[in-house]
Amino acid sequence: MEKQPRECTEGPCPVETTLKVIGGKWKAMIIYHLLDEKKRFNKLKRMMPDITHRMLTLQLRELEKDNILTRTVFPEVPPRVEYELTVLGRSIEPIIMAIHRWGVAYQKNIGDAKNIKDAEDFIQV
Repeated sequence: MEKQPRECTEGPCPVETTLKVIGGKWKAMIIYHLLDEKKRFNKLKRMMPDITHRMLTLQLRELEKDNILTRTVFPEVPPRVEYELTVLGRSIEPIIMAIHRWGVAYQKNIGDAKNIKDAEDFIQV
């Protein structure tokens, strides 16, 4: 039995809402890296070397605004700031891990696919 997508005709579409919160190039990666433990800014930056300092700052602020993570500033010199997922942020873990599993399968099967038939076989799995 094939599932058909439902139309989002009344109110905001739940998929659109979810993508507004975790979509984009970097937010899912930030959440992924925070799943195991809280991290400081520079550690996150090292884990994602292609993100700019400015973009990481913007993405962290947006995730904080959406209550996905908390930013804790410690009254120390030099200042120490840590980022940690909230309970709401942790609820995204099954989504992130499903994306991870799909990505592993894609890299293994489709990424090396030589023709569309290989892709069709993967999609049926």
